[in-house]
Amino acid sequence: MAAAEVKATATATATADGLGTRERLVRTASRLLQHGGYENTPVKQLVREAEATLGSLYHFFPGGKQELAVAAIHFGDEEFAELLRSGLSAHADPARAMEAVAELLAEALEESDWRDGCPVTATALESVGRLPELQAACAQAFANWQRIVAAKLLACGHPEPEARDLAVTVINTLEGAEMTSQVTRDRTPLALAGRHLARLVSSYAL
Repeated sequence: MAAAEVKATATATATADGLGTRERLVRTASRLLQHGGYENTPVKQLVREAEATLGSLYHFFPGGKQELAVAAIHFGDEEFAELLRSGLSAHADPARAMEAVAELLAEALEESDWRDGCPVTATALESVGRLPELQAACAQAFANWQRIVAAKLLACGHPEPEARDLAVTVINTLEGAEMTSQVTRDRTPLALAGRHLARLVSSYAL
C-alpha cells in the first residue's frame, strides 16, 4: 500500500457512529479481546469489524496487533473503572456500595446475553509468561480497580492498610463471581458475592 493511501485511510473522517478510525480500532479490539482473548482475535476480523484497513492499523499502532491490544486493555480498564465508580458512589455506606457494584455487574452481564464479562480476564490468562506488555497492562487494570475501591473505603474512614487489603479482596471476589455468572448464565453468584462482601466490609465498621 502506498504511503499516501495509508495516510488517507488512517485519517479518514469519522463514520456514522461519530468515531474516528483509531477509536474504532481500540473499541473493536476491546470487545473482541473481551469475548475471545488475544489469540482468538484475528487481525483481519478486527479491522473488518472496525471498518478500518490494515494500513490504518499499522499507522496508528506500528507495533501491530499487540500494541493495539495494549490500548484496548487500557480502554477496557477505564470502562470497568467507570462502572465501579458508579456503583460505589450509589451509597455513602461502603457495605451497601459493594452490593450496588455487584448488581451493576450482573445487569451489564445479563444485558449482553452473558458475553461481556471482565474486559481483561481472557487476555490476562493467556498473556502470563508469554506477552509481557499485555500482562503488564492487565496487571495495571487490576491495580487501578483496587485503588478505586480502596479510595471509597478510605473516604469512609477505614485506615489505609485495611482499605488496601479489603480492596484486593473485593476485586478478586467480584472477578470470580462475574466469571461464574457468565459461565452459568445466572446472576446469583454476583448477588451472593455482593451480599457477602457487604458483610465483610461491615465487619470492619469503625
